[in-house]
Amino acid sequence: MNNKLLASQVTDKACQNSVVTKKWALSALTCSLLLAMGSANAADTNVNTVADAITQGTAKVDLNLRYESVDQDNALKDADALTLRTRLTFATAEYYGLSALVEFEDSRSVAGVNDYNDAIGNNTDYSVIADPETTELDQAFLQYKRNGFTAKAGRQVIAIDNQRFIGHVGWRQDRQTFDAVTMQYAINDFSVDYGYIYKRNRIFAEVKDIDSKDHVINASYNFGLGKLSAYSYLLEEDTNIDNGIDTYGIRFAGAKDIDKIKLLYTLEYATQDTDTETTSYSTDYMLGEVGVGFSGLTVKLGYELLGSDDGEYGFSTPLATLHAFNGWADQFLATPNQGLVDTYVSIGGSVVGGKWALVYHDFEADESSATVNDLGDEIDAVFSLPIDKHYTVGVKYASYSAGDAGAGKVDADKVWLWANAKF
Repeated sequence: MNNKLLASQVTDKACQNSVVTKKWALSALTCSLLLAMGSANAADTNVNTVADAITQGTAKVDLNLRYESVDQDNALKDADALTLRTRLTFATAEYYGLSALVEFEDSRSVAGVNDYNDAIGNNTDYSVIADPETTELDQAFLQYKRNGFTAKAGRQVIAIDNQRFIGHVGWRQDRQTFDAVTMQYAINDFSVDYGYIYKRNRIFAEVKDIDSKDHVINASYNFGLGKLSAYSYLLEEDTNIDNGIDTYGIRFAGAKDIDKIKLLYTLEYATQDTDTETTSYSTDYMLGEVGVGFSGLTVKLGYELLGSDDGEYGFSTPLATLHAFNGWADQFLATPNQGLVDTYVSIGGSVVGGKWALVYHDFEADESSATVNDLGDEIDAVFSLPIDKHYTVGVKYASYSAGDAGAGKVDADKVWLWANAKF
C-alpha cells in the first residue's frame, strides 16, 4: 500500500472520529497534518518509513542536582532543599515533514534535605522553595514543518522573545509547559506566530495547573539594527467568571558593533486591560535598556515599569519566566497593586572558562501612597562553569533588602548550588 493511500485512510478515520470539544483545534490540526503527510513528496523526507523515523530518532537525558536555601526575616523557618530533576526526551526523525517528541520529567528530594514549603501545601511553616516532588509528562507533541511553516499540536514549551510574557520558567525543577496548538510561518527575516493554549502546566506539579482559553500572537521582523516585534496576548482562565487579561505591545531589541565596542539596546511598550467579575483595570508596561560590551565585559543599565491603575491593580504577566526579572530573590512574582519601577544595572563577563554576573536593582512603586513608595533593593550574583560539553556547575546568590513596611516585604537571602549533566 503506498504512503498516499495509507495516509488518506488514516486521515478519514481520524477525522470521522474527532469529537467537537474545547480541544477542537488539536483535532483539526491533527487531521490537516495527516493530509499534508499524504500529499508530501518523497524527496522531502530523510527516512523511508515511520519505523525508520522512530529508529533514527534521538534520545537525551538532562540531570539537574540543586541545593537551595532561603533565609527570610519573618516567622517562617529557614528553608533548605536538595533536589534532583531528571528529564528524559525522545524525538523522532522527520517523515514527510512530520515528527514527534515525548519528554518525561521527575523531581525528587535527595538525602532527606527537604525542609521547605513546596508551594503545594507541604511544610507550610517553612519558607517557599517552589520545587515540589513530581513525575509528569513534560512534553508530547506532533510537529509538521514545510516551506517555512511549522505547526505543533500537544504539550510543548513556548518561549517568546525574552520570555517577559510567555516562557518556560526553566529555572525551576518542574518547568512550565503548555497544552496548545501553535503555528509559525517564517520567511527570510519575517515571522509570525500564533498559539491557542488550552492548559497551563505550571511549575507546581499538576496540583495548580490551569485550564485556559489563551490566544498568543507575535509577529517580528529582523533588519540591520535589530528585531522589531508586535504582539497580542489574550489570556483567560477557563472558568465561569470574567478574568481576561489582554496585552498589546511592541518591542525592539538589537545590537551594533562600533569598532571594538558592541552597543546593546532594547525598547518595549505594552498596554494591558483586565476584566474581573466586578471591575476593569487598565495599565501600561515600559522597558528601556542600554548596554555596552568591551574587553570581555558587558555592562547594562535598565528601567522597567509595570504600571498601576490608581494603586488598585499592577500590570500582570502570569505566563512569564518571572525568575529572570525583578531580582532573583523572587519578591515580585506578582506585581504589587501599586505597580513596580525597577531600575537596574548589571555587569558580567568571563573568567577561568566560566561566566559571571552582578546585578543591582532599586525598586519603587509606580503609584506611591502615604505608606508605600520604597519597595526595597536587591543585589544578585551568579557564576557558572562548564566542565566539558556534558557538565556544568554553578553558584548563585540573591539578597533582597525590604523598603517601606507598608509594602509587606521582608529581608530575604537565597543561595543556590547546582550541577547539571546532559547526554
